Amino acid sequence: MYVHRSLEMDDLEIICTFPQSEEELQYISPMFIYPLTSEQIVNLLKNRFEPTVIVDQATNEVVAYANIYKKDFEEGICWLGNVIVSPKYRGQGASQYLLNVMIDKAKYNLGNTTVRLACHNTNSRGLAFYSKNGFKPFDIKITTIKDKQLIAIHMSKDII
Repeated sequence: MYVHRSLEMDDLEIICTFPQSEEELQYISPMFIYPLTSEQIVNLLKNRFEPTVIVDQATNEVVAYANIYKKDFEEGICWLGNVIVSPKYRGQGASQYLLNVMIDKAKYNLGNTTVRLACHNTNSRGLAFYSKNGFKPFDIKITTIKDKQLIAIHMSKDII
């Protein structure tokens, strides 16, 4: 049903339609400003690896996006970033396929042994999904953006 490929510049416009609110966009990246634009994604890609889209084989439609980044040059550890699934495809296995693809890329393409991610405390659906897939909380980061306090739960999974 789904296939994956590297991000192409033509994909950016459709990915920008995925976040349905300012809060949802902050789940993807607290650095993004609503509404999401192609330029914001491109600027963030400068420090990212394996920008990947998931495509529905039946419609050839881009349905999900994510990338990988390194933080503090931690050996064998990478972070899953900018995860977003089209509203039309939520609850239809696209997020599971995306997560599996990104874990494989982290392990086999980049040689990592641990994948980490940040999930906001108000994103209960995301927290449940990552927990179901073996990610465990290990830290909490509190940041303030535009006078709004954000709480990100850092989660980790060994992929040895």
